[in-house]
Amino acid sequence: MNQSASSSASGGGSILIIAIRASIAFIILCGIIYPLVSTGLAQLLFPHQANGSLIKNAEGQIIGSSLIGQSFTDPAYFQGRVSSIDYKAEASGSNNYAPSNPDMLKRTQESIAAWKAANPDVPISKLPIALITNSGSGLDPHITPSSAEVQIPRISKLTGLSTDTLEQLVQKHTEGRDLGVFGEPRINVLELNIELIQLRK
Repeated sequence: MNQSASSSASGGGSILIIAIRASIAFIILCGIIYPLVSTGLAQLLFPHQANGSLIKNAEGQIIGSSLIGQSFTDPAYFQGRVSSIDYKAEASGSNNYAPSNPDMLKRTQESIAAWKAANPDVPISKLPIALITNSGSGLDPHITPSSAEVQIPRISKLTGLSTDTLEQLVQKHTEGRDLGVFGEPRINVLELNIELIQLRK
């Protein structure tokens, strides 16, 4: 009996040692080596994306990311999509309201009224729904080409830039579908407004 108990205790001790060794090995492998290798490869192969796809102005100052939208309140600039979280990256998400929700209807009506006031030369029938709806994350940095085109009359009037110049700017910043198949044509609002600032100087 004593010999059996001693053998059992010895076996249990060896299993514990093996478990501890395996845990240490996986901690080193998965917690240290793998992150260092993957981070190093990302910095080597895709440094721009690995560092947050940051955008800098002409002076080299970081002013945003191509992955996260910003709020442009000046009507002389292109406006992005509605964001119920004011583009706060730490609060990604949006209220999952049904179309009949009173709060959703109220916000949409206010957005339409604001559009009418700021864009009297553009019929409400030409207002793209993307400009008055929130994206799933509330952080969408892009708008559709039509969402940019309908803003041209307002921006032309406020900046003095010709509509032809602004149309060329919109076309220049229109990105096609990924691999020619996935997604929809889109325009990054921040990048578009950065060049608009340069044109206004």
